[in-house]
Amino acid sequence: MFESAEIGHAIDKKTFDAEVPALREALLEAQFELRQKARFPVIVLINGIEGAGKGETVKLLNEWMDPRLIEVRTFDQQTDEELARPPAWRYWRMLPAKGRMGVFFGNWYSQMLQGRVHELFKDGRFDQAIAGAERLEKMLCDEGALIFKFWFHLSKKQMKARLKSLQDDPLHSWRISPLDWQQSETYDKFVKYGERVLRRTSRDYAPWHVIEGVDPHYRSLAVGKILLEGLQSALNRPTLEVESHVAPLGEAVDKLTLLDSLDMSQQLDKDDYEEQLITEQARLAGLLRDKRMRKHALVAVFEGNDAAGKGGAIRRVAAALDPRQYSIVPVAAPTEEERAQPYLWRFWRHIPARGKFTVFDRSWYGRVLVERVEGYCSPADWLRAYGEINDFEEQLEDAGVIVVKFWLAIDKQTQLERFQVREEIPFKRFKITEDDWRNRDKWDAYRAAVGDMVDRTSTEVASWTLVEANDKRWARVKVLRTLNRALEEAFDKSEKKDRKGKKGKK
Repeated sequence: MFESAEIGHAIDKKTFDAEVPALREALLEAQFELRQKARFPVIVLINGIEGAGKGETVKLLNEWMDPRLIEVRTFDQQTDEELARPPAWRYWRMLPAKGRMGVFFGNWYSQMLQGRVHELFKDGRFDQAIAGAERLEKMLCDEGALIFKFWFHLSKKQMKARLKSLQDDPLHSWRISPLDWQQSETYDKFVKYGERVLRRTSRDYAPWHVIEGVDPHYRSLAVGKILLEGLQSALNRPTLEVESHVAPLGEAVDKLTLLDSLDMSQQLDKDDYEEQLITEQARLAGLLRDKRMRKHALVAVFEGNDAAGKGGAIRRVAAALDPRQYSIVPVAAPTEEERAQPYLWRFWRHIPARGKFTVFDRSWYGRVLVERVEGYCSPADWLRAYGEINDFEEQLEDAGVIVVKFWLAIDKQTQLERFQVREEIPFKRFKITEDDWRNRDKWDAYRAAVGDMVDRTSTEVASWTLVEANDKRWARVKVLRTLNRALEEAFDKSEKKDRKGKKGKK
């Protein structure tokens, strides 16, 4: 794959100077159209051999284009803030918004290549990282992102010649970095694993472009023209209309779901409730203070029927804890900032650090619930969301995040009674809106969506807990008890893994 980049293309300065003005003008026009339409973001991944002109080319692009619309991000050593969260978190929070361009140095490919070259992990984990990059890019492209991937290449001979030339020049020897010397020693490994990455991850929606790095004029024009062609093609592509029909997922013969198996008569009397509530709150407080929590974070997702008591359950959880230990993220309609990003961005940004606890009052499941039922996204969007959500939760689990998901269920009559109470009591009127009544008219559609959601996203990594919520006392205690069990199970699993690891080292 790299052979063609070693031929030795060159462009003389006269030709370069003649071509640049027209290219620069076209790039600027495309960049301003990108900003004006704000239909998609542009992500540029910079990888390759040290000394092949990566930095110089990006610097030149900033001169040719408007640098105010280009965000250059460098991912070097992970900060303490990043180390305390899943690996993908550092990239998600830096994604450019629609209408803007983000240039990523030290991106997910750089990290996996350096790790494999320096034997920080073996082929199995390397292949997992490659597959993870594929899934991430496919999801970003499905959300509308335009991705350019550049590999700047030098042959081993060219790299050595460059280092010798700089080393012998007192005025420019400072340009040799420790990474240059390091890569000169690991060149063969780096190219071997680099070619493996390129072959596995070059797709029609995000292809790799290998750029010969010897001649600065050639590489600059090559990158500029590839960017221009890709931008113009994407900008001229017609906007797809959201389809109104919903593709069926298939129904059980008897049309029963897990919701039908719930015993909605479950209840607690006041005395039992108060005793169990205090017991479970004390248990939760102790678990979150446990030193074993330093290896974990906790995420609790609350979904449920309108008026099912999510707010009351969350308040009983929070009442057990120091406010510095947790945060509550209420999820409503996306803001302008959130609409300018891929769907999961608004949730990635709130993933807690180790030792912390985040409650999502409604969550990423909105795509397969309200957005599906109300037609806010296309069937293609919500159908692929099941897989994206499962992948997202698996990444959290791999990083030590304990994910607990609750669906608080009430029957239709109980909901009606609670709606009527809210309308009658002045200090509860803010809890009832026209949307609540409108959603009630779509009870069956929401029930079908919930059934599909539970069926397709209740995994070994993050299973759903269905909570019988006709009795609020029962629901609150069940929520607390489930959180406590999840923490204890995660702690036990982590300790067993540590013991197994210690035995393996002996």
